[in-house]
Amino acid sequence: MSILVLGGAGYIGSHAVDQLINKGYEVIVVDNLQTGHKQSIHENATFYQGDIRDKEFVQEVFKKETINGVIHFAASSLVGESVEKPLVYFNNNVHGTQIILEVMEEFGVKNIVFSSTAATYGEPKEMPIVETMPTNPENPYGESKLMMEKMMKWCDNAYGMRYVALRYFNVAGAKSDASIGEDHDPETHLIPIILQTALGQREYLGIYGDDYDTPDGTCIRDYVYIEDLIAAHIAALDYLEKGNESNIFNLGSNTGYSVKEMLEAAREVTGKEIPAKVLPRRLGDPSKLVASSDKAKSILDWQPQVTDIKQIIKTAWDWHVNHPKGYE
Repeated sequence: MSILVLGGAGYIGSHAVDQLINKGYEVIVVDNLQTGHKQSIHENATFYQGDIRDKEFVQEVFKKETINGVIHFAASSLVGESVEKPLVYFNNNVHGTQIILEVMEEFGVKNIVFSSTAATYGEPKEMPIVETMPTNPENPYGESKLMMEKMMKWCDNAYGMRYVALRYFNVAGAKSDASIGEDHDPETHLIPIILQTALGQREYLGIYGDDYDTPDGTCIRDYVYIEDLIAAHIAALDYLEKGNESNIFNLGSNTGYSVKEMLEAAREVTGKEIPAKVLPRRLGDPSKLVASSDKAKSILDWQPQVTDIKQIIKTAWDWHVNHPKGYE
């Protein structure tokens, strides 16, 4: 069975490629290497370097390969950058997805699992967040992902193209053997930034605001372990292969941790002091985002295996210690 992984050289995509190959799937990777790393792609995957917005390129891949399903990670994903450059985000995320859906329809490929985001909800009124809550994105990144979901809904309506949209919260950690992990430039995710500070690569951790309406004043987020997240994608693929209807699922841990709690946990794991400074709030940061993943657990039979935050941080720390300069 052949699966096309779009964005398969990125942090999340490379873990998906690894797990799919270990489960016996044939895997084709498409990535433009704008933010991904060729070194992270499993040696047994077939790799095509190119952009999903290049329709002729995408058609060539579909001509050469027999594709049974698609997992779509190829998107720009920085909230702040999306506010500054909305058109870049709509072009890459929305137009890119349109091209993929057009080519899937042309070649009769009916199943797609798609990496969506908690940013589609905006600042929810209640916690934990469930899938039936209204979507109200507060930035172009979240808006672009919601538009991608809606395109898939109408393609299902018109062409019988089934999809699963997985709205994730904060993905964290690295493969347990430290062979693949998280390497972004610039890095915007909290755990790698904390660990870069522990390695002396940053002077201090910037904590953006300590006056939020939370127990210690810092923002609370829900973290899901990367390997567990990928297991949910494979379960979603299986769900579609069995002929089930299109669906949307949250992927999180049902538990929230504040920035200060994450910092303390990292200090324990690394044994380092990790200096930190409180800075002004950032625009558009909700005070608290925690998911309910009950629907994914009941319908996809998804059970996260690693839920202890220190264990998740330990896998990331092992990766950073082994790759202090990332994939260089």
